[in-house]
Amino acid sequence: MDAPFVKVEATKFTEVGYVGRDVESMVRDLMEASIRVTKQMRMAEKYEAASQLAEEKIIEAIIPGKKKPAANSGVRGPFDFLLGNTGGGTATYTQTTEKIDDRKDPQENDIELARAQVRQQLRNGLLEEQYIEIDVVEQPKENTLDVSQGGSISLGSIFGDALPKRTKKKKLKVKDARKILTEQEAQNMIDMDQVTQEALDNCEQNGIIFIDEIDKIASSGYKGGADVSREGVQRDILPIVEGSVVNTKYGPVKTDHILFIGAGAFHVSKPTDLIPELQGRFPIRVELENLTKHDFVRILTEPDNALLKQHKALLETEGVRVEFTEEAVEEIATMAFMLNERTENIGARRLHTIMEKLLEDISFNLPDESTNEITIDADYVLGKFEAQIHEDDIDRFIL
Repeated sequence: MDAPFVKVEATKFTEVGYVGRDVESMVRDLMEASIRVTKQMRMAEKYEAASQLAEEKIIEAIIPGKKKPAANSGVRGPFDFLLGNTGGGTATYTQTTEKIDDRKDPQENDIELARAQVRQQLRNGLLEEQYIEIDVVEQPKENTLDVSQGGSISLGSIFGDALPKRTKKKKLKVKDARKILTEQEAQNMIDMDQVTQEALDNCEQNGIIFIDEIDKIASSGYKGGADVSREGVQRDILPIVEGSVVNTKYGPVKTDHILFIGAGAFHVSKPTDLIPELQGRFPIRVELENLTKHDFVRILTEPDNALLKQHKALLETEGVRVEFTEEAVEEIATMAFMLNERTENIGARRLHTIMEKLLEDISFNLPDESTNEITIDADYVLGKFEAQIHEDDIDRFIL
Protein backbone atom coordinates (compact mmCIF):
# COMPACT_ATOMS: atom_id res chain seq x y z
CA MET A 1 0.00 0.00 0.00
CA ASP A 2 3.09 2.24 0.25
CA ALA A 3 1.72 3.44 3.59
CA PRO A 4 4.33 4.61 6.12
CA PHE A 5 4.21 2.33 9.18
CA VAL A 6 5.94 2.35 12.57
CA LYS A 7 5.65 0.04 15.56
CA VAL A 8 6.37 1.49 19.00
CA GLU A 9 6.23 -0.03 22.45
CA ALA A 10 4.24 1.98 24.98
CA THR A 11 6.53 0.79 27.81
CA LYS A 12 9.51 2.73 26.44
CA PHE A 13 7.72 5.99 27.25
CA THR A 14 7.39 5.10 30.95
CA GLU A 15 11.19 5.25 31.21
CA VAL A 16 11.22 8.96 30.38
CA GLY A 17 9.67 9.88 33.71
CA TYR A 18 6.54 11.83 34.52
CA VAL A 19 7.03 14.29 31.66
CA GLY A 20 6.49 12.04 28.67
CA ARG A 21 7.14 14.64 25.97
CA ASP A 22 9.06 11.92 24.15
CA VAL A 23 5.72 10.34 23.15
CA GLU A 24 5.73 12.67 20.12
CA SER A 25 8.77 10.80 18.80
CA MET A 26 6.41 8.14 17.37
CA VAL A 27 5.04 10.74 14.91
CA ARG A 28 8.58 11.87 14.04
CA ASP A 29 9.55 8.24 13.36
CA LEU A 30 6.47 7.89 11.12
CA MET A 31 7.53 10.98 9.16
CA GLU A 32 11.03 9.52 8.71
CA ALA A 33 9.47 6.26 7.45
CA SER A 34 7.30 8.27 5.04
CA ILE A 35 10.34 10.15 3.68
CA ARG A 36 12.11 6.81 3.17
CA VAL A 37 9.15 5.24 1.31
CA THR A 38 8.55 8.29 -0.92
CA LYS A 39 12.25 8.80 -1.67
CA GLN A 40 12.63 5.14 -2.65
CA MET A 41 9.64 5.37 -5.00
CA ARG A 42 10.95 8.54 -6.70
CA MET A 43 14.46 7.09 -7.02
CA ALA A 44 13.09 3.89 -8.57
CA GLU A 45 11.59 6.01 -11.37
CA LYS A 46 15.04 7.52 -12.10
CA TYR A 47 17.08 4.30 -11.94
CA GLU A 48 17.08 3.70 -15.70
CA ALA A 49 18.55 7.11 -16.54
CA ALA A 50 20.83 6.95 -13.50
CA SER A 51 22.26 3.56 -14.55
CA GLN A 52 23.26 5.03 -17.94
CA LEU A 53 25.07 7.92 -16.22
CA ALA A 54 26.73 5.43 -13.86
CA GLU A 55 27.90 3.40 -16.87
CA GLU A 56 29.49 6.51 -18.40
CA LYS A 57 31.28 7.25 -15.12
CA ILE A 58 32.63 3.68 -14.95
CA ILE A 59 33.92 3.98 -18.55
CA GLU A 60 35.50 7.34 -17.64
CA ALA A 61 37.23 5.65 -14.66
CA ILE A 62 38.56 2.80 -16.84
CA ILE A 63 39.64 5.03 -19.76
CA PRO A 64 40.07 8.64 -18.62
CA GLY A 65 39.43 11.27 -21.30
CA LYS A 66 41.98 13.84 -22.42
CA LYS A 67 42.15 16.78 -20.02
CA LYS A 68 40.54 19.87 -21.58
CA PRO A 69 42.49 23.15 -21.28
CA ALA A 70 41.02 25.53 -18.71
CA ALA A 71 38.66 28.22 -20.04
CA ASN A 72 40.14 31.65 -20.66
CA SER A 73 39.05 33.18 -17.38
CA GLY A 74 42.27 34.80 -16.20
CA VAL A 75 42.51 37.43 -19.01
CA ARG A 76 40.83 40.74 -18.13
CA GLY A 77 40.01 43.45 -20.67
CA PRO A 78 40.90 47.13 -20.18
CA PHE A 79 37.20 48.18 -19.98
CA ASP A 80 36.14 45.51 -17.45
CA PHE A 81 36.28 47.93 -14.52
CA LEU A 82 34.09 50.47 -16.32
CA LEU A 83 31.58 47.81 -17.37
CA GLY A 84 31.36 46.55 -13.76
CA ASN A 85 32.73 43.09 -14.63
CA THR A 86 35.13 42.56 -11.78
CA GLY A 87 34.81 38.74 -11.72
CA GLY A 88 36.71 38.19 -14.94
CA GLY A 89 34.57 35.27 -16.13
CA THR A 90 31.56 37.37 -17.24
CA ALA A 91 33.37 40.12 -19.12
CA THR A 92 31.74 41.40 -22.31
CA TYR A 93 35.18 42.32 -23.57
CA THR A 94 37.40 39.24 -24.09
CA GLN A 95 40.87 38.84 -25.36
CA THR A 96 41.70 35.85 -27.60
CA THR A 97 44.97 34.24 -26.73
CA GLU A 98 45.06 31.22 -28.97
CA LYS A 99 43.80 30.21 -32.38
CA ILE A 100 40.95 27.64 -32.31
CA ASP A 101 41.60 24.48 -34.29
CA ASP A 102 38.45 22.79 -35.62
CA ARG A 103 40.12 19.55 -36.60
CA LYS A 104 39.59 16.61 -34.21
CA ASP A 105 42.63 15.24 -32.41
CA PRO A 106 43.48 11.69 -33.62
CA GLN A 107 44.18 10.79 -30.00
CA GLU A 108 40.53 11.59 -29.16
CA ASN A 109 39.36 9.20 -31.87
CA ASP A 110 41.42 6.39 -30.29
CA ILE A 111 39.88 7.15 -26.86
CA GLU A 112 36.35 7.07 -28.32
CA LEU A 113 37.09 3.73 -30.01
CA ALA A 114 38.50 2.20 -26.81
CA ARG A 115 35.49 3.48 -24.84
CA ALA A 116 33.07 1.87 -27.29
CA GLN A 117 34.85 -1.48 -26.77
CA VAL A 118 34.77 -1.09 -22.96
CA ARG A 119 31.05 -0.17 -23.10
CA GLN A 120 30.34 -3.40 -24.99
CA GLN A 121 32.40 -5.46 -22.54
CA LEU A 122 30.55 -3.83 -19.62
CA ARG A 123 27.17 -4.72 -21.12
CA ASN A 124 28.33 -8.29 -21.70
CA GLY A 125 29.32 -8.51 -18.00
CA LEU A 126 33.02 -9.18 -18.69
CA LEU A 127 34.42 -6.46 -16.39
CA GLU A 128 32.37 -7.09 -13.22
CA GLU A 129 35.37 -8.21 -11.12
CA GLN A 130 37.77 -5.47 -12.31
CA TYR A 131 38.78 -2.84 -9.76
CA ILE A 132 38.27 0.86 -10.53
CA GLU A 133 38.66 4.10 -8.57
CA ILE A 134 35.57 6.31 -8.23
CA ASP A 135 34.52 9.43 -6.31
CA VAL A 136 32.05 8.55 -3.55
CA VAL A 137 30.02 11.20 -1.70
CA GLU A 138 31.13 11.11 1.93
CA GLN A 139 28.29 10.82 4.43
CA PRO A 140 28.65 13.67 6.95
CA LYS A 141 28.91 12.75 10.62
CA GLU A 142 25.58 13.42 12.30
CA ASN A 143 26.09 16.31 14.73
CA THR A 144 22.90 16.81 16.71
CA LEU A 145 21.79 19.69 18.89
CA ASP A 146 19.42 18.97 21.80
CA VAL A 147 16.37 21.22 21.86
CA SER A 148 14.01 21.24 24.84
CA GLN A 149 10.69 20.73 23.02
CA GLY A 150 11.57 19.31 19.62
CA GLY A 151 13.91 16.50 20.66
CA SER A 152 17.15 16.89 18.72
CA ILE A 153 17.96 18.74 15.49
CA SER A 154 20.63 17.63 13.04
CA LEU A 155 23.07 20.48 12.36
CA GLY A 156 23.39 19.21 8.79
CA SER A 157 19.67 19.76 8.24
CA ILE A 158 19.93 23.41 9.39
CA PHE A 159 22.53 24.33 6.79
CA GLY A 160 21.05 21.96 4.19
CA ASP A 161 22.83 22.11 0.86
CA ALA A 162 24.78 25.28 1.76
CA LEU A 163 27.72 23.11 2.76
CA PRO A 164 29.50 21.55 -0.25
CA LYS A 165 29.35 17.76 -0.46
CA ARG A 166 32.70 16.15 0.23
CA THR A 167 33.83 13.27 -1.93
CA LYS A 168 36.55 10.71 -1.39
CA LYS A 169 38.23 8.30 -3.79
CA LYS A 170 37.39 4.65 -3.29
CA LYS A 171 38.69 1.51 -5.01
CA LEU A 172 35.85 -0.90 -5.77
CA LYS A 173 34.87 -3.73 -8.10
CA VAL A 174 32.83 -2.61 -11.12
CA LYS A 175 29.70 -4.44 -9.88
CA ASP A 176 29.85 -2.63 -6.50
CA ALA A 177 30.75 0.72 -8.08
CA ARG A 178 27.72 0.47 -10.40
CA LYS A 179 25.33 0.19 -7.42
CA ILE A 180 26.89 3.15 -5.58
CA LEU A 181 27.06 5.38 -8.66
CA THR A 182 23.48 4.53 -9.71
CA GLU A 183 22.24 5.44 -6.21
CA GLN A 184 24.21 8.71 -6.26
CA GLU A 185 22.95 9.71 -9.71
CA ALA A 186 19.32 8.83 -8.85
CA GLN A 187 19.68 10.85 -5.64
CA ASN A 188 20.92 13.86 -7.63
CA MET A 189 17.98 13.62 -10.04
CA ILE A 190 15.18 13.77 -7.48
CA ASP A 191 13.81 17.02 -6.08
CA MET A 192 13.97 16.66 -2.29
CA ASP A 193 11.49 19.54 -1.68
CA GLN A 194 8.89 17.69 -3.73
CA VAL A 195 9.71 14.40 -1.96
CA THR A 196 9.28 16.10 1.45
CA GLN A 197 5.89 17.54 0.48
CA GLU A 198 4.64 14.20 -0.87
CA ALA A 199 5.95 12.38 2.21
CA LEU A 200 4.18 14.86 4.50
CA ASP A 201 0.84 14.26 2.73
CA ASN A 202 1.42 10.48 2.73
CA CYS A 203 2.25 10.53 6.44
CA GLU A 204 -0.87 12.54 7.37
CA GLN A 205 -3.32 10.65 5.13
CA ASN A 206 -2.02 7.04 5.08
CA GLY A 207 0.25 6.75 8.15
CA ILE A 208 -0.19 3.81 10.55
CA ILE A 209 1.20 3.77 14.11
CA PHE A 210 1.07 0.43 15.94
CA ILE A 211 1.32 0.96 19.72
CA ASP A 212 2.32 -2.36 21.25
CA GLU A 213 2.35 -3.39 24.93
CA ILE A 214 -0.48 -0.92 25.64
CA ASP A 215 -1.66 -3.18 28.49
CA LYS A 216 1.60 -2.47 30.36
CA ILE A 217 0.67 1.23 30.78
CA ALA A 218 -2.76 0.41 32.19
CA SER A 219 -2.65 1.27 35.88
CA SER A 220 -3.77 -1.14 38.58
CA GLY A 221 -6.02 -0.01 41.42
CA TYR A 222 -3.05 1.17 43.50
CA LYS A 223 -2.21 4.84 42.76
CA GLY A 224 1.46 5.48 43.35
CA GLY A 225 4.99 4.60 42.28
CA ALA A 226 5.19 3.35 38.70
CA ASP A 227 1.42 3.82 38.23
CA VAL A 228 1.81 7.61 38.18
CA SER A 229 4.28 7.30 35.29
CA ARG A 230 2.02 4.85 33.43
CA GLU A 231 -1.01 7.10 33.70
CA GLY A 232 1.14 10.05 32.66
CA VAL A 233 2.09 8.19 29.45
CA GLN A 234 -1.59 7.47 28.76
CA ARG A 235 -2.39 11.18 29.11
CA ASP A 236 0.46 12.06 26.77
CA ILE A 237 -0.63 9.53 24.13
CA LEU A 238 -4.22 10.84 24.29
CA PRO A 239 -3.77 14.20 22.43
CA ILE A 240 -1.71 12.53 19.68
CA VAL A 241 -4.42 9.88 19.10
CA GLU A 242 -7.19 12.51 19.33
CA GLY A 243 -5.51 14.68 16.71
CA SER A 244 -2.86 17.34 17.22
CA VAL A 245 0.05 18.95 15.39
CA VAL A 246 3.54 17.58 16.00
CA ASN A 247 6.58 19.55 14.86
CA THR A 248 9.15 17.56 12.89
CA LYS A 249 12.25 18.70 11.02
CA TYR A 250 10.29 18.31 7.76
CA GLY A 251 7.40 20.51 8.93
CA PRO A 252 4.32 20.19 11.16
CA VAL A 253 2.41 16.88 10.94
CA LYS A 254 -1.32 16.72 11.77
CA THR A 255 -2.26 13.42 13.39
CA ASP A 256 -6.05 13.67 12.75
CA HIS A 257 -6.14 11.02 10.01
CA ILE A 258 -3.30 8.73 11.11
CA LEU A 259 -4.51 5.20 11.95
CA PHE A 260 -3.57 4.17 15.49
CA ILE A 261 -3.63 0.49 16.48
CA GLY A 262 -3.20 -0.40 20.15
CA ALA A 263 -2.28 -3.98 21.08
CA GLY A 264 -1.63 -5.79 24.34
CA ALA A 265 -1.93 -9.21 25.94
CA PHE A 266 -4.08 -7.93 28.86
CA HIS A 267 -3.13 -10.92 31.04
CA VAL A 268 -2.89 -8.92 34.26
CA SER A 269 -4.84 -5.76 33.45
CA LYS A 270 -8.06 -5.25 31.50
CA PRO A 271 -8.81 -2.72 28.72
CA THR A 272 -11.12 -0.98 31.21
CA ASP A 273 -8.06 -0.18 33.37
CA LEU A 274 -6.95 2.38 30.78
CA ILE A 275 -8.15 5.95 31.36
CA PRO A 276 -11.68 6.41 29.94
CA GLU A 277 -10.66 9.08 27.41
CA LEU A 278 -8.05 6.77 25.86
CA GLN A 279 -10.49 3.84 25.74
CA GLY A 280 -12.90 6.07 23.82
CA ARG A 281 -10.23 6.81 21.20
CA PHE A 282 -9.91 3.11 20.29
CA PRO A 283 -13.54 2.40 19.36
CA ILE A 284 -13.00 -0.81 17.38
CA ARG A 285 -12.19 -3.70 19.73
CA VAL A 286 -10.78 -6.91 18.27
CA GLU A 287 -10.24 -10.03 20.35
CA LEU A 288 -7.66 -12.45 19.00
CA GLU A 289 -8.19 -16.20 19.16
CA ASN A 290 -5.57 -18.75 20.21
CA LEU A 291 -3.46 -20.24 17.43
CA THR A 292 -4.66 -23.61 16.13
CA LYS A 293 -2.56 -26.52 14.86
CA HIS A 294 -3.33 -25.45 11.26
CA ASP A 295 -2.03 -21.92 12.03
CA PHE A 296 1.26 -23.36 13.32
CA VAL A 297 1.72 -25.39 10.10
CA ARG A 298 1.21 -22.21 8.03
CA ILE A 299 3.63 -20.21 10.20
CA LEU A 300 6.28 -22.92 9.76
CA THR A 301 5.98 -23.15 5.96
CA GLU A 302 4.45 -20.07 4.30
CA PRO A 303 6.54 -16.95 5.18
CA ASP A 304 9.59 -16.07 3.04
CA ASN A 305 11.81 -16.45 6.10
CA ALA A 306 9.86 -19.27 7.78
CA LEU A 307 11.48 -20.89 10.81
CA LEU A 308 12.09 -24.20 8.99
CA LYS A 309 13.89 -22.39 6.13
CA GLN A 310 16.03 -20.49 8.64
CA HIS A 311 17.15 -23.64 10.44
CA LYS A 312 17.85 -25.42 7.13
CA ALA A 313 20.02 -22.51 5.95
CA LEU A 314 21.83 -22.36 9.30
CA LEU A 315 22.79 -26.05 9.18
CA GLU A 316 23.74 -25.84 5.49
CA THR A 317 26.54 -23.43 6.46
CA GLU A 318 28.11 -26.46 8.22
CA GLY A 319 27.53 -28.70 5.21
CA VAL A 320 24.51 -30.57 6.60
CA ARG A 321 21.31 -30.81 4.58
CA VAL A 322 18.19 -31.24 6.70
CA GLU A 323 14.82 -32.22 5.25
CA PHE A 324 11.54 -32.14 7.16
CA THR A 325 8.79 -34.53 6.03
CA GLU A 326 5.19 -33.27 5.94
CA GLU A 327 4.35 -35.59 8.85
CA ALA A 328 7.19 -34.05 10.89
CA VAL A 329 5.87 -30.53 10.26
CA GLU A 330 2.38 -31.67 11.35
CA GLU A 331 3.87 -33.24 14.48
CA ILE A 332 5.87 -30.07 15.36
CA ALA A 333 2.65 -28.02 14.98
CA THR A 334 0.77 -30.50 17.21
CA MET A 335 3.50 -30.26 19.87
CA ALA A 336 3.40 -26.44 19.83
CA PHE A 337 -0.41 -26.46 20.15
CA MET A 338 -0.42 -29.04 22.99
CA LEU A 339 2.32 -27.32 25.00
CA ASN A 340 0.55 -23.96 24.64
CA GLU A 341 -2.69 -25.48 25.89
CA ARG A 342 -1.12 -27.32 28.84
CA THR A 343 1.45 -24.78 30.02
CA GLU A 344 1.46 -21.01 29.50
CA ASN A 345 0.20 -19.93 26.06
CA ILE A 346 3.08 -17.99 24.52
CA GLY A 347 1.70 -18.15 20.96
CA ALA A 348 3.99 -18.66 17.98
CA ARG A 349 7.08 -18.08 20.17
CA ARG A 350 6.58 -21.68 21.24
CA LEU A 351 7.91 -22.79 17.83
CA HIS A 352 11.34 -21.29 18.63
CA THR A 353 11.73 -23.42 21.75
CA ILE A 354 10.48 -26.57 19.98
CA MET A 355 12.81 -26.15 16.98
CA GLU A 356 15.81 -25.54 19.28
CA LYS A 357 15.03 -28.66 21.30
CA LEU A 358 14.46 -30.70 18.13
CA LEU A 359 17.80 -29.79 16.51
CA GLU A 360 19.80 -29.61 19.75
CA ASP A 361 21.81 -32.82 19.23
CA ILE A 362 22.46 -32.16 15.53
CA SER A 363 23.71 -28.62 16.26
CA PHE A 364 25.82 -29.81 19.22
CA ASN A 365 27.68 -32.45 17.17
CA LEU A 366 28.56 -30.11 14.28
CA PRO A 367 30.77 -30.21 12.33
CA ASP A 368 30.27 -33.95 11.88
CA GLU A 369 31.83 -35.63 8.82
CA SER A 370 29.69 -38.77 9.16
CA THR A 371 26.36 -36.98 8.60
CA ASN A 372 25.73 -34.92 5.47
CA GLU A 373 22.01 -35.46 5.03
CA ILE A 374 19.39 -35.82 7.76
CA THR A 375 15.68 -36.44 7.28
CA ILE A 376 13.47 -35.50 10.19
CA ASP A 377 10.21 -37.48 10.30
CA ALA A 378 7.31 -37.80 12.74
CA ASP A 379 9.02 -40.59 14.76
CA TYR A 380 12.13 -38.43 15.29
CA VAL A 381 9.94 -35.58 16.60
CA LEU A 382 7.95 -37.91 18.92
CA GLY A 383 11.19 -39.45 20.21
CA LYS A 384 12.52 -36.01 21.14
CA PHE A 385 9.40 -34.96 23.02
CA GLU A 386 8.59 -38.18 24.88
CA ALA A 387 9.26 -36.55 28.23
CA GLN A 388 6.92 -33.65 27.47
CA ILE A 389 4.00 -35.84 26.37
CA HIS A 390 2.41 -37.14 29.54
CA GLU A 391 -0.88 -36.94 31.37
CA ASP A 392 -1.37 -33.89 33.58
CA ASP A 393 0.25 -34.45 36.95
CA ILE A 394 -2.79 -34.29 39.24
CA ASP A 395 -0.63 -34.39 42.41
CA ARG A 396 0.60 -30.83 41.85
CA PHE A 397 -2.95 -29.54 42.46
CA ILE A 398 -3.17 -31.28 45.85
CA LEU A 399 -1.98 -29.12 48.73
